[in-house]
Order: sequence, then structure tokens, then C-alpha cells
Amino acid sequence: MLRHAVCRNRAQSRLDLPSAIALPQKPDTCGFVLALDPAAPPPGLENCVVAIGNFDGVHRGHKAVIARAMGLARQLARPCAVLTFEPHPSDFFAREQVIFRLTPSAAKARMLARLGLDGMIVLRFDAGLAGLGAEAFVAEILVRRLGVSAAVAGYDFHFGKNRDGTPAFLLAAGARQGFAVDIVPKIMADANGSLDAVSSTATRAALETGNVALARELLGHEYFVTGTVIKGRQLGRTLGFPTANIALDASCRLAHGIYAVRARVDGVARGGVASFGRRPTFDNGPPLLEVFLFDFAGDLYGTDIEVSFAGFIRGEAKFDSADALVAQMRQDEAQARVMLAAG
Repeated sequence: MLRHAVCRNRAQSRLDLPSAIALPQKPDTCGFVLALDPAAPPPGLENCVVAIGNFDGVHRGHKAVIARAMGLARQLARPCAVLTFEPHPSDFFAREQVIFRLTPSAAKARMLARLGLDGMIVLRFDAGLAGLGAEAFVAEILVRRLGVSAAVAGYDFHFGKNRDGTPAFLLAAGARQGFAVDIVPKIMADANGSLDAVSSTATRAALETGNVALARELLGHEYFVTGTVIKGRQLGRTLGFPTANIALDASCRLAHGIYAVRARVDGVARGGVASFGRRPTFDNGPPLLEVFLFDFAGDLYGTDIEVSFAGFIRGEAKFDSADALVAQMRQDEAQARVMLAAG
């Protein structure tokens, strides 16, 4: 089960985010701790090893840093967690949501739990944290509030006010404060090949054009979203394609179109076809993900589901009639089944 660490001695326990943190109802790994802005070491993460960063997408490069942290944690016989920030610092400084979030907090928690981490610590990125100097960040956050036994970061990691905290600074600070530091050098390749092109920016660019195949190569896993099924206008039901509807994170800039998908419902993976967009044939409304699950009948309203994108079928289009749309939807379904059968 997912364990929530209690935020102690804080006037506010909820982070001030562009969209509230949504917690996965059925995480894949038992005992995973999600700690929101803790004032003391979270239960279950005492003396932990932390990998520090935004880790948006948890792509192949991120996984290399996390693997180093997990290896060090095993050596020290300590728990291992990711230390990350909400909102994204770029959003905070822009004073608006500018980053297409590959993994909003719920998706990030799921991904990190699957990697075998013990938890995720989320710090509220506000004016107070942004104004904290590098030395104060180490003393206040890493030592006093988290009591870390070790910190792991990438070769290009910077932190603290004006980004004054460098990898060299963190190494020296760890030596002064009594915790280990491992700075991961630039890793050129992993088991899947070169990492030269791997970045959150490149992944966002791929998804913005609907290239979910390239995104999968960069991430090392299929791009996925999570959400709670909401009631829509039930247009799909009247057309013979009842859908599970999910409002995605407001930052999502996935290309509008039709996709072959896999949906995880109550721990069971099911194939399907999904439309993400504004439904131009009917109302051109707010973006919505509408998922038609193959060979499934049931009420999913209020259910937390995960949808991964296996292939791009076509862009969103406006049709002259409902009959023309239904004919195209049947073709989309057939193509999605072929894509999913091919793996």
C-alpha cells in the first residue's frame, strides 16, 4: 500500500501547485512512502539515501542516476528515495505553468515505486526555498529535516539561490556535515544504446508531434498518464464506443489525435483505442482523453486508471456526420488492435 508521511509543524500540508498532487490509489509496490514537505525525516525513510532532481519523465538518463542511488543505499543498508520539487522551478519563476509535465506527481510516484525505490520526498518550491542558499539548503533540508545518510546527483546538478550549489560544493558540504555524496558523471549509454539524445525536453518535443514511439525510446518505457474516470456527455456510448474519460494535467501538450493504448484498470492491463483532443465534430470543447477499452463492459466512473500510449494512429479530424465518424472509429479500432498485437 502507499504510505503517506505526515507533514509536521507546517501551517499547510498541501503543496501550492498549479494542479493538486493526485495520489495513485493502487500503487504497484507496497510500502512506498510519499512525503509532502516533511519537517522531519519521514517514517520509513530515516537516514535515507536521496537522489536529487526534478526527474520529469523518469527517462533513461534519470534511471541511471537513480540506479546509482539505489546501489549506494544497498551498500549502506539504508532506504532510498527521490527528492524532488513542486511546482517545477521553471513554473515557479515564470509565475505560470510553462512546462509540459511528463510525469505529474501521481505518475512520477508510480514510476519510482516500480523502479524499487522506497519513497518520494516532495518539497514545496516557493519563495522561501528559492531564496535558500546552497549552504542553508544542505544544513536545513538535507541534514536537519531529512537526516540523509547520502545524496546522489548528476554531474550537471545545481541548487540553492542563484544556483550557487555545484556538484563540487555538494561533495565538500557532505564531507563537512557527515553524509556521503555520489556525483554521477555523464553516462553515454545504457543497455538500450546511446543516451546522447535522451532528455525531458526531447521527450516533450516527441509527444507534442504524437511520436509516442520516439518517446518510448527516450523514456525506456511507454509514456503514460493517470487519472480518475469522469462522466462526460456519453457521446461515445450513443455511437457504439463507450469511453472512459479522463481530464489530463493542464500542462499536457500531447498531440491531439487517436492512439493505440494500454489501460491498467484494477491491476489488469487492457488494450484499447483513445482519442485525445477537443471533439471538433461535436463541441470543440476542453481537451479530454477518451479511452475505448476492447472487450470490456463495466462502470468505471470514479476509478483511477493508468493509460499508456503504444502507437499513434492519426491526427484529430472533424467529420461531416456521425456516421462518417463511426466508420473511421471502426478503422481506428482495427488498426489499434494490430499495433497492440505487434507489441
